[in-house]
Amino acid sequence: MKERLQKIIAAAGLASRREAEAWIERGEVTVDGLVAHLGDKADPSSQRILVCGRPLARPASQKRYILLNKPSGYMCTRSDPEGRAVVFSLIADVPGRFFTVGRLDMTTEGALLLTDDGALAHRLMHPSFHVNKTYLVRVRGTLDRAATERLERGVQLEDGLTAPATVANVRYSSGHTWLEITIHEGRNRQVRRMMEALGYSVSRLKRVSFAFLKLESLQTGEWRFLSGTEVRRLYELVQLPWEKGNPKSHFSNGRQQTAPGRHQ
Repeated sequence: MKERLQKIIAAAGLASRREAEAWIERGEVTVDGLVAHLGDKADPSSQRILVCGRPLARPASQKRYILLNKPSGYMCTRSDPEGRAVVFSLIADVPGRFFTVGRLDMTTEGALLLTDDGALAHRLMHPSFHVNKTYLVRVRGTLDRAATERLERGVQLEDGLTAPATVANVRYSSGHTWLEITIHEGRNRQVRRMMEALGYSVSRLKRVSFAFLKLESLQTGEWRFLSGTEVRRLYELVQLPWEKGNPKSHFSNGRQQTAPGRHQ
């Protein structure tokens, strides 16, 4: 059955429809050797579609993985009864049902992984696999050495003692302390609660990395698909078997494509 090309490309997990339309307008999509135009339709089951010179080929069963730079003010829920913005609206052009790997609270920014791979997500969230998350934290006042040592030993919260955190890059500016905290647990609002237990109020919180995945050039509200290599590293990190049929890339030759969504 023929469908619009931008819809086919988005369904393959290569990009949002908006980005697919840009590729078509730039002449980077061909159908059976002919340059496609915006509005053209094709049948992926019987026609040869090339995107940026590479065959469009993603089995329907292949899972997808997205790294999003979450903006402040967005909820990690599918909908909100109060009408607040949700992170899924930022990937609305990507078909399928995704879920977040853990959550960031509404005012926390930064690296958020979304996927439709339940087995991987479950292990990434399980505390036994010690998946590191690093946060950039700004607190009011001066963080003293005693507070740093308590973070590194573990902080007593109402739901128990936290695992030791790693503290790095402490610096001071205009009555605030900036620091990086790395934890592997995933308790609700954990970093904020740890700082509050030590008497500090968090004025900004941003997750700058999830495992080895860093935001790098991703601007606030933008996202990209993970490469096959990155997905394989996540599988190895949580000791899941990498079997034939696991995703290798979104293009058949293994080249990673960045597909940004834009924060409106």
